[in-house]
Amino acid sequence: MSDIIQLLPDAIANQIAAGEVVQRPASALKELLENAVDAGATQIQVVVKEAGKQLIQVIDNGKGMSATDARMSFERHATSKIRNSSDLFSIRTFGFRGEALASIAAVAQVELKTRQAEAELGTLIQIEGSEVKNQEPFAGNVGTSVAMKNLFFNVPARRNFLKSNSVEMRHIVDEFQRVALSYPEIGFSLFQQDLEVYSLSAGKLSHRIVQLFGKNYQGQLVPCEELTPHINVKGYVGKPEHAKKTRGEQFFFVNNRYIKSSYLHHAVSNAFEGLLQSDQHPFYVLFLEIDPSHIDINVHPTKTEIKFDDERTVYAVIRSAVKQSLGAHHVVPSIDFSFDVNFNQKWDQDPSKKEQVDREYSYKTFNTPEFKKADPTGWERLFENPNASSSKGLGALSNSDEDTEILTFSSKANPDSPDSPSNAYPRPSEEEATGTTFQVELSYIVAQMSTGMLILDQQAAHERILYERYLRQLKLAQGPSQQCLFPPVLNLGPSDFALVMDLLPELHSLGFMVSEFGKDTVVIQGVPADIQIKNEKELFEGLIEQFKNFKNELSLDKRENLARSLARKSALKKGQKLTSQEMENLVGQLFACQNPNFGLGGNKSFVKLDLGNIHSFFGKQHV
Repeated sequence: MSDIIQLLPDAIANQIAAGEVVQRPASALKELLENAVDAGATQIQVVVKEAGKQLIQVIDNGKGMSATDARMSFERHATSKIRNSSDLFSIRTFGFRGEALASIAAVAQVELKTRQAEAELGTLIQIEGSEVKNQEPFAGNVGTSVAMKNLFFNVPARRNFLKSNSVEMRHIVDEFQRVALSYPEIGFSLFQQDLEVYSLSAGKLSHRIVQLFGKNYQGQLVPCEELTPHINVKGYVGKPEHAKKTRGEQFFFVNNRYIKSSYLHHAVSNAFEGLLQSDQHPFYVLFLEIDPSHIDINVHPTKTEIKFDDERTVYAVIRSAVKQSLGAHHVVPSIDFSFDVNFNQKWDQDPSKKEQVDREYSYKTFNTPEFKKADPTGWERLFENPNASSSKGLGALSNSDEDTEILTFSSKANPDSPDSPSNAYPRPSEEEATGTTFQVELSYIVAQMSTGMLILDQQAAHERILYERYLRQLKLAQGPSQQCLFPPVLNLGPSDFALVMDLLPELHSLGFMVSEFGKDTVVIQGVPADIQIKNEKELFEGLIEQFKNFKNELSLDKRENLARSLARKSALKKGQKLTSQEMENLVGQLFACQNPNFGLGGNKSFVKLDLGNIHSFFGKQHV
């Protein structure tokens, strides 16, 4: 029998390796950016076209390569950082396995230009599918430029699996942000279709965070530092009141390398215990410095997962650092970005600073959500008929955060709010008690039937009604819209802006009139007509956050996710008082749904008690 085992050709072996290293355009960008950082660059420029499918070019002013090194860099397992096995345990740079450029060149058309400072001429190399097409000298600037064109041109099946441009661009922005955060002392710029997305000047970490995520982060950053013999922790965490329901703005860097670790994320979340709701995630950018001999970074092809030889100690240090930082700084004035932030700053050393802190502490203590002065007006209503208050409309958007910030004064034109003193102990009015429907704890609707009694969860039921309504509107593209009298302008991050642009047709189908209004900015000219809202901007921001949250938790297409998100955001909430007519309308609309039995979370939207069951509670037989 003849031999059947043979060595793979280099081109095929490189394509197989590319399947692990180059999963999408963002993966290639990550490798090219890390190579530029390793080259000692102080300025790095990224040019992207068609979300990286047509072109990704990284230009740096690093030390460059000789002609021999430029050619060798495309060979598999060619590296300048590993000489023996012991070097694997002292790695502080990014690339070290020598697979990145070889893998990229196997599935794309690559053009490399590089020149060293002491050389008069540089080297130009052109490669297609691992095959060198051209190598010649060229005159150019010191540094290296790598242009990756037509990714997966020779593997069309892989190209077909790429997502839309907006999705791929979001991944590119994510990778760009991670590298830019890890090296704030390096200037970065990003261009998409010849439009500038980012222009980041070299500076402090606090500046870099604000440049990447927006000026609203300037007031929420809290410095964090913990120095121990085993590990050092430095960085920033966000104030609890700025936490979001979606993950994505949590960054861990170990020796300046971005990593993902649910275990360490739990350490930070544990430090916020009692300050956040269970479904909220804090913002943080934390840098861990540790001896490379205590970690193993060679456990994942993309090197985003590492192993610690003592995870428990790392967990404890991170938790302690964040907890102490929150305890010491959560009432300190916002960070002044006009001067460098000193992690070891002592406020008590400067009397003027101490007085400023004391004034800020006194002011903020009595203006935090935990300390709200009771509204003394309307105390007479405590001795009046508790049934005198009316309620909000069925389609009203309930937002507990807004209710805590708005003072409502009683009048016939402005009815009492559900949380006013007269409603502290709600009970059915005379009309409700003798009618067919009434509320229990302002959360459940009880309706009488000929065969028994029906109990509805008003929030789950309304979410189901709205969900099916929005799905129909998305299918027919006929959602009614109401124009905004003063259209709000909303500044978004690049990734959120790309998401909104991707969802624009579906948003229009629901009734949102949203249009581009400059760089990473949109203007909201109209909102769905059937939603009674107080703040169009907060509604839209909440919709985007909810959409991202569902996207992380569930595998849904865009339409279903959007319908579910808007239903969740605009539905009635528990604690909202309804009239008898509104309750009856809600019951009727629920049973007109295709699937009235369950809410969006899979929980029951209603339960039914037959007369037989009710009689059995009292030991009686149903006659």
